[in-house]
Amino acid sequence: MFDHPSFDGHEGVHAIHDPESGLRAMIAVHSTARGPAAGGCRMWPYTDAGAMLTDALRLSQGMSYKNAMADIPLGGGKAVIWGDPRKDKSEALFRAFGRAVEQLGGQYVTAEDVGISVADMAIVRLETRHVAGLEDGAAASGDPSPVTAEGVYRGIREVARRLFGTDDLSGRTVAVQGVGSVGGYVCEHLAKAGAHLVITDIDADALQAVSARTGARIVAPDEIYDVDADIFSPNALGAVINEQTLARLKVRGVAGGANNQLVVPEMGELMRRKGILYAPDYVINGGGIINVAAEISGHYSRDWVAGKLDTLIATLGSVLDEALSTGQPANAVADRIARRRIAEARPAKEQVR
Repeated sequence: MFDHPSFDGHEGVHAIHDPESGLRAMIAVHSTARGPAAGGCRMWPYTDAGAMLTDALRLSQGMSYKNAMADIPLGGGKAVIWGDPRKDKSEALFRAFGRAVEQLGGQYVTAEDVGISVADMAIVRLETRHVAGLEDGAAASGDPSPVTAEGVYRGIREVARRLFGTDDLSGRTVAVQGVGSVGGYVCEHLAKAGAHLVITDIDADALQAVSARTGARIVAPDEIYDVDADIFSPNALGAVINEQTLARLKVRGVAGGANNQLVVPEMGELMRRKGILYAPDYVINGGGIINVAAEISGHYSRDWVAGKLDTLIATLGSVLDEALSTGQPANAVADRIARRRIAEARPAKEQVR
């Protein structure tokens, strides 16, 4: 594991197995320099344990960077559960996961992610207080997806402003991959702004519902990479930007809410060479964790969330401007800033100890 290309100095990687419930999970804690490691729990039918580990490590590191760029007092972590969310969920499974989170003593705070609902997290809450994104409680913030989507939509406008000289999306074509809890809201924002939408998803019912609300044109999942559009917005799973898909893209910008969009960091440079402006995923999609951070603080405030979201979008704009002015890939610019913020927090953490 220590030689894994995505290990990146993780503070801890915890494998959890509960035979009675069938739980097989990993909790990866990348950094607690800025505060407790916070990040959602994903449930997915991984092909093997290696794929599960890779996903946990990459997502955990991404949360460290995301939380640093959002300038919130949280470190980065992530949990993944190996299973099919359509048929493998049970109260026993989520209670076992909650006990595993509780055993970490607050080092990791969980929330919902792909394959996990607010209702699932309510079960986890029965076994641990280290859970957020709930719909009840003194500081409950509820589903963070709408806030994530608002940030993604505003980030798309920032990309458009730099590509076309205006953030007016009227008449612009946006190809949206994934119309679930985040992507569906993004589509609604874009439609209201006058954008033409081309959408895809593996969920046929979700596609039809979003198309009915927004007038979007539906294409098959693999066809989304060939759409002639202004901006491509990935809002499903990661690693969708690779050498094969990049060669097919006919867009000027990539801006979406999916985590870990680049199969490897070097894809950022290849996009730059192709003339595609990329909004680093862990910057543009930070709205949800800002919402969760407000809940974790114990004093949820919509004004605080709105202010932090404004700052996040300004940070994204600065990253894009530096990338354009220096000729660097935007993900490299964002990585450098995130690593610096984490490094600067470590001495303060040591003094507290």
